[in-house]
Amino acid sequence: MASAGIGRSIEGIHSVAAALAAGRVRKLFVERKRSEREPLSGLVQKARDMHIPISVVADAREIATSTTPQGIVAECSAVPTLSIDVLAAVGHPALIALDHLQDPQNVGAIARSALAAGMTGMVISDVRAAPLQATAFKASVGALETLPLSVVASVPNALARLKKAGIWTIGLDADGDGSLFEQELLTEPCVVVVGAEGDGLSRLARQTCDVVVSIPMAAQTESLNASVSAALACFEVLRIRQANTPNESQRQ
Repeated sequence: MASAGIGRSIEGIHSVAAALAAGRVRKLFVERKRSEREPLSGLVQKARDMHIPISVVADAREIATSTTPQGIVAECSAVPTLSIDVLAAVGHPALIALDHLQDPQNVGAIARSALAAGMTGMVISDVRAAPLQATAFKASVGALETLPLSVVASVPNALARLKKAGIWTIGLDADGDGSLFEQELLTEPCVVVVGAEGDGLSRLARQTCDVVVSIPMAAQTESLNASVSAALACFEVLRIRQANTPNESQRQ
């Protein structure tokens, strides 16, 4: 687990609502001028019902990480994380691994896409990576509350452990040797590895991957944003798995 704890300080209506639903909020700070209006009044009442301490402040921005906390900030217990071995053993794994992404908004957006596409977990590094706090949680719109998460010291080492557990490792990089689309390995237990903004996959992560693929583009442009690339990969996993799963009429 990450030593500092994940998601201890969050802000924004959707993030706080999700944390309240998860039972993680320990103290709530709400702006005076918004506290009696929806949707904040509903969150305040829910916090009261849960006997959570509430502090009314003049301006939530003074205690927030961003300039747009939407009038509400929460102190929380840390989000629980899982070991790599647990992620590898759950169902038919479809994991997303982030190789030192630096932008917390990208990390949050990727978590949201991964959850929506039915990915079974996310692997991130706790060094040289975006902090998983207010900004990432706000961008994830609640996804980081429920998406199974493993925090590791070394992504390449984590990939090596996943390989030993029988999981295919598929790197996503603009210089990949094949195409992401119609990649048959995505139907198998797999982890898709997304490289850092600008730099792409690290050398060790790339060397550890079984295959490295790219996203075909119709025109010669700069590579896609990391969160966009990850979203395409997650939904390609969903698409190709659904295409290879017999429906009820085919089973009969």
